[in-house]
Amino acid sequence: MGVQLGGLITRRKISLKDLSGKSISIDAYNTLYQFLSIIRGPDGNPLMDKERRVTSHLSGLLYRTANLVGVGILPSYVFDGAPPKLKRIEIMRREEVKQEAVVKYHKALEEGRMEEARMYAQATARLRDYMVSDAQRLLSLMGIPWVQAPSEGEAQAAHMAAKGDVYAAASQDYDSLLFGAPVLVRNIAISGRRKLPRKNAYVEVEPEIVELQDVLRQLSIDRIRLIHLGILVGTDYNTGGIKGVGPKTALKLVTKYSSFQEIRENLKDGGSFPVDPDDLVKLFLEPEVTDGYKLQWTPPDNEGVVAFLCGERDFSEERVRKALDMMGSGLRKANERPTLEKWFG
Repeated sequence: MGVQLGGLITRRKISLKDLSGKSISIDAYNTLYQFLSIIRGPDGNPLMDKERRVTSHLSGLLYRTANLVGVGILPSYVFDGAPPKLKRIEIMRREEVKQEAVVKYHKALEEGRMEEARMYAQATARLRDYMVSDAQRLLSLMGIPWVQAPSEGEAQAAHMAAKGDVYAAASQDYDSLLFGAPVLVRNIAISGRRKLPRKNAYVEVEPEIVELQDVLRQLSIDRIRLIHLGILVGTDYNTGGIKGVGPKTALKLVTKYSSFQEIRENLKDGGSFPVDPDDLVKLFLEPEVTDGYKLQWTPPDNEGVVAFLCGERDFSEERVRKALDMMGSGLRKANERPTLEKWFG
């Protein structure tokens, strides 16, 4: 879910081509969950091979990555490690939401409410261990680097961007800014035409850029106060935030008071927090990350990808080869740029 800052900050709409020549670290779990949610049949079921193994995430990963590389973007994917202990309550809450969605999905399906069934099905998406392994295997075959984070992938991606090893971190969540990502790219995995739930209407989802320093300047706060603001409205570790405190009220509070303790003293009953706010501040300022990664893009192993996706997962060979051709062309163009030579072997 992430921190809800959208109503406070300005996002700059861009096209994927605006990112040509830039390297982007992508929150893998966040992205794969999007593919698992969106890429489904009319009845809500995900794509599967003849062995009933889910392949929606592989389909999204192949074609979206090929599209990114085809326009000259150099993506890398960052996978979650062990979740922080502070996330335990949130993980339990999400599990309850999924279980409720499963019940609603089957009921809607039985009653023939197919659009509702598909909507509930999206909320039941689960990223199994074999799906993660398959995704990593596909990326390796495609010549796309992936990084195993020790803990939160979003924090690791932000760390890589803050070090200057990549231009930006990509995620749907604004939490990346709290983790210190200097540039956040949103909608990179789901750009395109999307149908609005329960409406016969569509919207164009466009990539957008958010720059941390612009946000801080616009809100007239520093990063610690941005973290305080996030905790008040809710993050991945305290979903929902403080009841009755929306983004605008939260901004007034962090601007008025010099410490989070003062803010708590001026909340009704001190506010209700599932985890210690001081621990959350420390988590965002000092997340568990690693420098033990190597970013190197290589031409895809076309035959290896075809053998995996077509031979083992029942993909269309024609479509897979078309995506690989797009990737190969994009990588050759990127490799010709002198500024990108350090990233290629």
